[in-house]
Amino acid sequence: MRNNRTRLLAVAAGLAAVTALALPGAQAAPAPAAAGAAQLARADAAVDKAQVGGVAWHVDRAAGRVVVTADSTVSDAELAKIRRTAGADAGALTVTRAPGVFTPLLSAGDAIYGSGYRCSLGFNAQKGGTYYFLTAGHCGNVAPNWYTSSAQTTLIGPTVGSSFPGNDYALVRYDNTSLSHTGGFTAADAYVGESVKRTGSTTGTHGGTVTALNVTVRYSGGGTVRGMIQTNVCAEPGDSGGPLYDGSKALGITSGGSGNCRTGGTTFYQPVTEALAKYGVSLY
Repeated sequence: MRNNRTRLLAVAAGLAAVTALALPGAQAAPAPAAAGAAQLARADAAVDKAQVGGVAWHVDRAAGRVVVTADSTVSDAELAKIRRTAGADAGALTVTRAPGVFTPLLSAGDAIYGSGYRCSLGFNAQKGGTYYFLTAGHCGNVAPNWYTSSAQTTLIGPTVGSSFPGNDYALVRYDNTSLSHTGGFTAADAYVGESVKRTGSTTGTHGGTVTALNVTVRYSGGGTVRGMIQTNVCAEPGDSGGPLYDGSKALGITSGGSGNCRTGGTTFYQPVTEALAKYGVSLY
C-alpha cells in the first residue's frame, strides 16, 4: 500500500512538472484583435497624415489591420510619429520593415532614353490607328521625347501624357514608323498571391508573387502614389516603366521599390487598367 502511494505521488509530481512546463505556451500573448471598418479608415488616414517618407501601407480588411512597411531610412522616431498620429487607433497598425530604400527606379543607361535618363518600355497600346506605349509617369515627367539609344539618334516619339505623383503612368506616341511595336497582352487586374513576372532594361525578367493591392507608397525623397500593386519581385534603377504580367495578362507598370536582384526586394506597380482608362487607349 505504501509503495502504491509512493508511486501515485511520483506520478502526481510528474504531472505537475508537465503542467508547469506547459504554462509559458498557454500564456502566450493573443493575436491583436481585428479592427472594424471605421477604425481601419481612421488608421489608414493617420498614416497618410503623418507624412513620413519611405513607407508603404494598405488596408488588409480580412485581417482587420493597416499594414505599414517601412524602408531602411525610416527611424524609430518616425514610426513612433505614425503611431502617435493614429492615437487611439494605433492598435490597428501592423508595422514591418523592408531592406533598402523605396525610390522610383529611374536611372541613366539603355532601353528607352530621354533627357539623360533610362527607363523601360511597358506595354504597347493603340487608339484609332495611332500607336503608343505605356511607361512610368516619373519617367514621362523628365523627358519630352524618347529615343532607342543613349546617343539619342533614333527618335521613338514624344511623351503625350504623364502623371506622377498620385499615379505613376505615362503615354508615349510612336512617331517613328520604321519601329516595330508588337502586342499580345490583355489588360487584367492583379490578385494577392498571383504568380507574376516583371521585365526591365536593367535586370531582365524576374518572377515572384503579388503580396498586396491598393497600396499607398510615399517614396523616400518625395512623391506619393496610391492604388499600387505590391510584390516581392526584385527590380533595380532603370527598370521603371517595364511590364508586370502573368502570362498574356498585362497587370502593371513598374514604379519603384527597394532592394536589388542579388538579395531581393519589395516593388510597386501602377495598375495598367487605370492607365488605359485615363488615356482611352487599349492593348493589342
